[in-house]
Amino acid sequence: MGGLLLIGDMVVYLFSLVLTLAVRYGEIPGRHLLYTHTLSFSILIVVFVIVIFSSGLYDKQLTIVRGYKQGLLIRVQIVNLMIGIAFFYLAPVAIAPKANLLIYFVISTLLLLLWRLIMFPVFSSTRKQNAIIVGKGEDIEDLHEELNRNQNSGITFKEWIIPSENTDQIVREINGAVKNTGSSVIVVDFHNRAVEAAMPFLYSLVFSGIQILDASKMYETVFDRIPLSMVGERWFVENSGTSLGNRRVYDTLKRVIDIVVSLFGGIVSLVFYPFVYIAIKLDDGGPIFITQNRVGKNENLVKLVKFRSMSGNDHGKYGENGATTNVVTRVGKFLRNTRIDELPQFWAVFVGQMSLVGPRSELPSLTNIYDARIPYYNARHLVKPGLSGWAQIYHENHPHHTIDTEDTKDKLSYDLFYIKNRSLSLDIKIVLRTLQILMKRVGK
Repeated sequence: MGGLLLIGDMVVYLFSLVLTLAVRYGEIPGRHLLYTHTLSFSILIVVFVIVIFSSGLYDKQLTIVRGYKQGLLIRVQIVNLMIGIAFFYLAPVAIAPKANLLIYFVISTLLLLLWRLIMFPVFSSTRKQNAIIVGKGEDIEDLHEELNRNQNSGITFKEWIIPSENTDQIVREINGAVKNTGSSVIVVDFHNRAVEAAMPFLYSLVFSGIQILDASKMYETVFDRIPLSMVGERWFVENSGTSLGNRRVYDTLKRVIDIVVSLFGGIVSLVFYPFVYIAIKLDDGGPIFITQNRVGKNENLVKLVKFRSMSGNDHGKYGENGATTNVVTRVGKFLRNTRIDELPQFWAVFVGQMSLVGPRSELPSLTNIYDARIPYYNARHLVKPGLSGWAQIYHENHPHHTIDTEDTKDKLSYDLFYIKNRSLSLDIKIVLRTLQILMKRVGK
């Protein structure tokens, strides 16, 4: 099915060029008009497909669990647009009018969504494929329910096998389920120790035309977070050289963007300082800033400066029960809702202690507790903390200034998703989503 997607994408990109020229010039393009655009756009189309491939949009999980990644496709198109702009202005071979590029990307994005969300499911299969899921735990249950409930899913789980310690029993149950349900797909939690012993049998099923898929990757595709129940040392080792490791080109570009945006934002934000100063002084007469140590990249401490939004500055020293005598002030409530209290952090971004996008920085006192209670919690310190991040915009229950292990586990699953999948396109989505949230808050 990945090959069908590839062919379809190529056809969409080529047809989008013809349609772009028809819209731009008001007539069906002739041979000369097509020829003058073919060289430039053919080079770009090859690059675009490579970008789509590198984003994982041809992976098995996405071709089977269809309809869940239209947001990723749009982000990929944004990246392709940036590449197209750079190509048209820098490459001497790009002689086509520059205005055609924007029209092309609008048309190609709409046609790609139409192809992948509506036409591809029709061409690839007239019905859902029967499937089996092997694993146990709350995350497996969530995956089972979501895919069976959602009509966009390309599979239906006909049987759920909870693995036992008896390898022969697991083999018998899987073999019987395949025969009884006619399943062509088996979704397996490969991090379950009981399943590992049955791996030779699963290997033999591959030669029967049955697709064996990783439950953790499918969960990540569906829910946009990493299932902690399926994460272990093996997961970190497997991703250490690629997803979790250093990405020099991305890291360099991100640092350049951090410097430019934080410098501009820091200078513009100076306009707010006098008004915040007056508001805080009229409210309770206290200091305008608070300073706290937070845990940053590689667990190094970074100094966080914010406009004071609470009645005092306890430097983040909270007890075991999270008790604090601090309360949010009237002005502080507005500063928090609009995120104005975080404007001074632009300077921390500028000097390189933080980034515009990344996991939320945590207090050392809380970090020590979570390190002891939550496995792999320190993995969130592989990257710089950010002003905004994936967990900040998608995790609903944020434990602020209190100890909440369960909510923090959920939050960590989103942080791990960002660390594994971080890219400029994902950063752009987070920034745009953050601005959207702020606009809603201001409009209330």
